[in-house]
Amino acid sequence: MQVKRKIMDAQAVRRALMRIAHEILERNKGIDGLVLVGIRTRGVPLAQRIAKNIGLIEGKEPPIGFIDITPYRDDLDLSARQPQGDGTKVEAAITGSKIVLVDDVLYTGRTIRAAMDALMDLGRPRSIQLAVLVDRGHRELPIRADYVGKNVPTSRKESIAVKLEEVDGKEDQVLITEG
Repeated sequence: MQVKRKIMDAQAVRRALMRIAHEILERNKGIDGLVLVGIRTRGVPLAQRIAKNIGLIEGKEPPIGFIDITPYRDDLDLSARQPQGDGTKVEAAITGSKIVLVDDVLYTGRTIRAAMDALMDLGRPRSIQLAVLVDRGHRELPIRADYVGKNVPTSRKESIAVKLEEVDGKEDQVLITEG
């Protein structure tokens, strides 16, 4: 994997997540009925950071959960689809809530489709919104993000690598890689 360029540094990530927090609050008129759900792996710390930012703005953080979409992926054969006992945890009520799914990169849309399937197995949300740090295009499904940190047009030969301190032990950064 060859790094082509850095498109976001730690400050850019921090600013993008604060802007997303403001946009979520504005669209939802506060945090009433709001639940943030991070998609494993990097969506979880991003959801936690957005919730902290919302807490700084509103004085109270919305509830957070996380989901593992592995059993819902459409690129695994049916025998590999085994529920993950500790991969999903959402303690707030899903039914009737405004859910904001959080992930690091939006690409084909298949991860988000799997996440929505997982959510529907937990309840019937009032609405589902999507927040992503990076939207790189190349959708295969009719899915779009409601909140985007950065739009980055890429070729299919390129990849986006999101590095987060909580997961990777390195300073936050977003890289375009190839190979």
